[in-house]
Parts: sequence; C-alpha cells; structure tokens
Amino acid sequence: MKNKIKSKKHVKVFVSGCYDIIHAGHVQFFDDAKALGDHLTVCFASDEVLLLSKKRTSALPEDNKRILLKSLRSVDEALSSSDLHSVFDFEGHVKKIKPDILAVTEDDKNVEIKKAFCEKYHMKLVVLPKRNSVTPASTTSIRSKIKEIEFVPLRVDFAGGWLDVPKFSKNGTYIVNCAISPLVSLTSWPYEKGAGLGGSAAFAILQAKQGARAEIDMGVGWQDPAIINHTGLCVWRSGKMPVLDTQLNPDWLAGRMLIYWTGNDHKSVDYVDRKRDYTKIVRAGALARNAALAKDVTMLAKAVLLSYEVQLEEGMNEIPHIKGSIGKKYLGGGHGGYALYMFKTVKQRDLALKLVRGTLKIEPYIRQIV
Repeated sequence: MKNKIKSKKHVKVFVSGCYDIIHAGHVQFFDDAKALGDHLTVCFASDEVLLLSKKRTSALPEDNKRILLKSLRSVDEALSSSDLHSVFDFEGHVKKIKPDILAVTEDDKNVEIKKAFCEKYHMKLVVLPKRNSVTPASTTSIRSKIKEIEFVPLRVDFAGGWLDVPKFSKNGTYIVNCAISPLVSLTSWPYEKGAGLGGSAAFAILQAKQGARAEIDMGVGWQDPAIINHTGLCVWRSGKMPVLDTQLNPDWLAGRMLIYWTGNDHKSVDYVDRKRDYTKIVRAGALARNAALAKDVTMLAKAVLLSYEVQLEEGMNEIPHIKGSIGKKYLGGGHGGYALYMFKTVKQRDLALKLVRGTLKIEPYIRQIV
C-alpha cells in the first residue's frame, strides 16, 4: 500500500474512536489500519468521555468493550480514553506508547488538528478510505433499532388543536387528546391512511425516530407524538414543545367513541396557515380540560362540538349525523380522514357501529405499567 511507512517491522499503529457498539465498518477500518504496521492499539471512549462528547451513556461496560476489541484478529491492544482535559482524550496513551502512525477515516472531522498533533508527537497521519463492501451502519442507527417499538397507539384529539403548533401557541391554553386502540405496527395498520389519527407520528416512532421533531419540522404541531408516547387521556399546556398538565386513566370513555371514514385523505400540513377562530379553539380546550378532570362525557362532547364549529367556519364540509351521538368533529385539521363521534352510553355506540357503514370501533388506551 502506498501509505505504508518504509518497513512494517516494529511499526506501531494507533486508532481512536467511540466504538460504543462494534460493527463491520469498525472491523474493516481496524484491518486496514493493522496493514500499515505490525501492532495496532485501539483506543475507545471511556464512559465519562462518551457522556461528555456524545451526551449519552455507554451501550456496554468498559471491560466488555475491551475484551470484544482485543478478540478481533487485527487488534493487539485495546485501551479506554482517559484524558478529559487534553486536546484529544487519548493523548496520555500516545505519550506512553509512542505510536509511529495515527490512522483515521476519511470522514474524520479533526484531520487538520490531528496533523499538528502528529507533528508534535512525531507520528505519521494516515487517512484511510472507507470500504463500500457492506451496508453502512453506525452506533446511532444500531441503538435506535434496538429501541424500536413494535406496537403503538394512534390518537383522537378532542379540543385545542393548532395550539400545539409553535407559532400558534398561547400561554394558559390547553390541548386535550387521548391514545386509542387498536394499536398499530409496521406490519399491522387497521386504519385508512391519511386518517387524521396521528399516523405519521406513529410511523416515525415505530422506526425509533424523534416523532415530535419530525412533526414540527413538517410545520404542524407536537400533540400526536406527545400523546402516542405518553398514552392515556392527556391535557397539554400550549407551547413550543410538549408540557404535560394532566394525565388521566381514560377508562370512563370505554364504549363511548367510534370513528367514521369521510372518504377523503387528511393532510394537515396543507391547512396550517388557514384563517380560523382561535378564541373558540381556546374555549374548547378549556372546556375539554374541565370535562377530563370531571370525567364528564357530556361536557367533553360539548368541547368536541365547539371544535367542530371552528372546523365548519374554516371551510370543512359537514359530516353526517349519527343517531345517538352527542358530539362529533373531524380528527386533526386536514379537511378529511376520520371523524370522531361520541356517545353517552355503550349501547348507543354499539348500535351506531351496526347501522352506519364506514364506522370503526375504537377504545381509549393507556399503557400498562409492568
């Protein structure tokens, strides 16, 4: 190889990185680094260094990492970084070992600083290209995959919608929503798509992504990932990011809700800046909060109807009346998707399910503590 020094004999090579979870890219890099000399030292981030540099705890205890690294065919020595106050956390090891070569990957962000560092300690800096023979992986992607959730609920929003959008947030106001079942997974989705039930947030969460950030980046609010992650019936304080006011067990809503497919997809992002009556939205949110605290289905239905008034004034089409229902509204703010209907009794709800085509039974959901 062109980047080898004159002789491999007694040539000490040094590499450093977080190496929190070892993957194929690391192994290939170690193999290429070892080919530069005859002794390879791998320095991995200590728990303390990892917390300071990556703002996360270690995936494995340090002694586990040391044994794993040393078991690799190309690694002769594995050490944890220790210098918290040096330019590089491995500087103490470099002073002691006196490597001939410091090897780095081509995407190293500190190449220029490391050039000066190598001159100081009489090392040669070798930049190694990355191979493309395996599917790219990273510690972050592996950790996210491990944390991946198999099933999550969707949600119904009762009142206060749009007050979770940062630019429309108002201090002292509330958003009220509830997680629902059936639950969804990447392979089981018993609802229509574009439904107004927080599906895009649920899909992001199922892929271990940051749901709230994804929703806000699209220009809509944070209430969907907030309630999906938290579950139960929740009252949120309006603001830039989710702040929980109250979480309640929603069992008193069991048997009192159904959803009806309107026949059109829901697309909130297309309607964010449309003119609407925020005074009524604030009133509906406050009424829904009081209803939740009192566990009063009739009062909650009134808050739902007030929200529906705002939707009609905004230009949404009327949704059908279902006999026995005491409250109805579009779910979400996208002029389509599912509509929510509320009932005072289980018997009235179940009768509507039998008689009205396009309806679907939903139940309030709160995650069990195990």
